[in-house]
Amino acid sequence: MAPTTSDTLPLSAPTQPLVPDLTIDNITEKVVQASSQSGDARLNYLMERLVTHVHDFARETRLSTSEWMAAIQFLTQTGQMCSPVRQEFILLSDVLGLSMLIDSIDHPKPPNCTQGSVLGPFHTSDAPHLPIGSSMTTDTAGEPLLALCTVCDSSGRPLSGVKVDIWEADSSGHYDVQYASRQAPSERCVMTSDVDGGFWFRAIRPVGYPVPDDGPVGRLLGLLKRHSCRPAHMHFMFEKQGLDPLITTLFIRGDEYETSDVVFGVKTSLVVDLDRVDEDTAAKYGVPQGTLLLRHKFVLASAQETEELRDRNAMEAMRRMGLKTKLVDHLPVPDLD
Repeated sequence: MAPTTSDTLPLSAPTQPLVPDLTIDNITEKVVQASSQSGDARLNYLMERLVTHVHDFARETRLSTSEWMAAIQFLTQTGQMCSPVRQEFILLSDVLGLSMLIDSIDHPKPPNCTQGSVLGPFHTSDAPHLPIGSSMTTDTAGEPLLALCTVCDSSGRPLSGVKVDIWEADSSGHYDVQYASRQAPSERCVMTSDVDGGFWFRAIRPVGYPVPDDGPVGRLLGLLKRHSCRPAHMHFMFEKQGLDPLITTLFIRGDEYETSDVVFGVKTSLVVDLDRVDEDTAAKYGVPQGTLLLRHKFVLASAQETEELRDRNAMEAMRRMGLKTKLVDHLPVPDLD
């Protein structure tokens, strides 16, 4: 027996505004209306702004069908390039400056705290947990480096028990995950700060390198006639309950790409000098005198400090843009009262 109409259709269609003939001028309003019924004020706001800006982009540029199809193909290829050890979409976000912008918005830092930088596409979750003082390198071609670091709060109190994730490229400018023959993590580790907030490790001198250019992001950089290079650097990520998570990078002063990082990750406060290990330090840490030395103090904000600063920044930014908003779960939504 064939199904009846009542078997196949809802008993009553959702109430919707009448849809007139859609035009360049009225389609945005109608799409926003259709996308604003989730019951989630933040989701509705995100969709309203996304639709508005994307539609305005198309109108302002008079976007052609062939250009939009090329963009769709580019995004499709970007997704196809992703794997468990390579995130092409993060790389795309990085080279567009979006990663740095979002980090600056979501994790603002009080003036005396260490500033953030990009995560990058090559962080992994399989780095070994090593005791303080260990070597995280297997690269015998790299120049040995001793890193002596401390971590404290914004008042200068040492922070013990902080999880510190550290990773860098090898001496040829490649991360371990870029090798098809990778058997185990290298040039990366996880440590935990001691009772005095200290952690130290042995590594190699960071080197500069080009980001991968064998995918759609590399082709985009070529079309834009942009270089693909990053200055020499080492990544750090800090986590502990009650602290605002910090993802940051230390850059070695004097690199030729210091002022033109392809992913816009360099900040003046994150550019550091390398020294050489003296006789006393060599004896204390068991490394040869003259070894490269990196000393750095990381200052972490509390979750509350960051939350309060983010709220203030958000409301001030909304005010400057002439938007009437309120905060729900520390995120702006339209204030309709």
